[in-house]
Amino acid sequence: MIEVVRPGPLATVQDLGRPGHAHLGVPRSGAADERGLRLANRLVGNPEGAAGVEFTFGGAALRFHEHAWIAVTGAPVPLCVNGRECGTNAPCHVPEGALVEFGTPSSGLRSYLAVRGGVEAEQVLGSRSTDLLSGLGPAPLSSGDRLALGSSAGLVDIAVDFAPTPPLAETPVLRILPGPRDDWFTEDAMATLTSASYEVSPDSNRVGVRLNGPALTRARDGELGSEGMVTGSLQVPPNGLPIIFLADHPTTGGYPVVAVLESSAVNDAAQLRPGQHLRFRT
Repeated sequence: MIEVVRPGPLATVQDLGRPGHAHLGVPRSGAADERGLRLANRLVGNPEGAAGVEFTFGGAALRFHEHAWIAVTGAPVPLCVNGRECGTNAPCHVPEGALVEFGTPSSGLRSYLAVRGGVEAEQVLGSRSTDLLSGLGPAPLSSGDRLALGSSAGLVDIAVDFAPTPPLAETPVLRILPGPRDDWFTEDAMATLTSASYEVSPDSNRVGVRLNGPALTRARDGELGSEGMVTGSLQVPPNGLPIIFLADHPTTGGYPVVAVLESSAVNDAAQLRPGQHLRFRT
């Protein structure tokens, strides 16, 4: 068992989500930065889709009531086991009874904890992920919660000492493709989007990253009927300021989508923190 001593600003159980249910109005959810969770699981010999914990802006502390192997990836966060500093992006042994503490990440927003054997939360529609929009899955973690661990029987041996990852960019450049409703905007809207700097709003969350910056001008009035939305969509409400849809986004929406992030850029978008600047490129 793992006991949550303090969860930090937001800690949730996440795996790779529940795809295939959008027709029922259920978003995929799952880790906002899939790349981070997949790497953490590989480092401890888990299947890439095993459930772990997603921490938003660190600040957590966990008590391990049995010894375990862990790995922490994603936003680079100071990590201590019983007061001893440990590295991230590498397997780390945690003795029975140890306190594992997470500091504040130096860059990025979301860090991922994988434990050998995986976290054994109840499955809903085939996933253990917390979905903040629909309320499916386990509730966000609170002090005093206890997490059960799965068995490590049959897992591959831990064979990697360290998996270096490139540093998170101070001003990320996110690659985009034209969206299905780019014709709802003036001809210079895409030029504005790809030449200006945008700032991440404090109102952002796992549903979407709200942006402040130059507004995109519509070429036509009116509103769309609701239509399907994918992760990485740049939906533009009437104020003209794009919203990047993340893991817990709604499955449909009525505002036009001017562009869609390339799949690899979604992981970078998940690490954007409030006040950070970013740019888009085609």
